[in-house]
Amino acid sequence: MKHHAVEHLQIVAKVEHEYPARPMSRLERLERWAELLERNPHRLLSTLHQTEYQPAALRAAMRDDDTPISVAFEDPVLRAAGLEDDSYGSAKQFFELSDKQLHKVICYCHFGATVSAATAARYIRTEFAAPRHGIFARLRAFFAS
Repeated sequence: MKHHAVEHLQIVAKVEHEYPARPMSRLERLERWAELLERNPHRLLSTLHQTEYQPAALRAAMRDDDTPISVAFEDPVLRAAGLEDDSYGSAKQFFELSDKQLHKVICYCHFGATVSAATAARYIRTEFAAPRHGIFARLRAFFAS
């Protein structure tokens, strides 16, 4: 093993990365998730079965391979921003969604066994990422949470 002084490494090494220099806002995280899903819009993704009927602890631990959440977790930018794993609970916390909101994106009862990436992205954009204005939008957001 070859040893170098830190000062020498700073001169020699050029480190580049695509990770955000500042924390991502909720809107930026949601937009990134939708963009990732839109990269392969015809991809069929698994849903989670009966999320609304599971006890909170079990629901938080729910996960499956190849879900809309796992697409987000595959992204190094979202992982660097704090997405811990591809579980329901991690996604709920990271994207700052209520159970009702995440249920609408990921649950079997809305889509069956699979959902297209485009459908999941469209829902994320229209329901969570799109800025809403006006009294009715604010009331809807208040009661939907």
